[in-house]
Amino acid sequence: MIDVLYFAWVRERIGLPKEQIETQAATVADLVTELIAREDRYAAAFADLTALRVAVDQELSDFTAPLAGVREVAFFPPMTGG
Repeated sequence: MIDVLYFAWVRERIGLPKEQIETQAATVADLVTELIAREDRYAAAFADLTALRVAVDQELSDFTAPLAGVREVAFFPPMTGG
């Protein structure tokens, strides 16, 4: 079971701040593929992966990161300075 967290417009498109997911995904990219297959709202949120960042167990990562032993995956837009 993995906790999946959504922030900013990702959360708005999916309609949830977080959820627990039972997954067989080997990587973050595989997890995204599973999510997109669920419902249109996930497809909308993950339509452009270049507009997203991912953290695995609270460490900035990328979509090729393995999920073995991972407890949390978070998706969010890139941070902007200011």
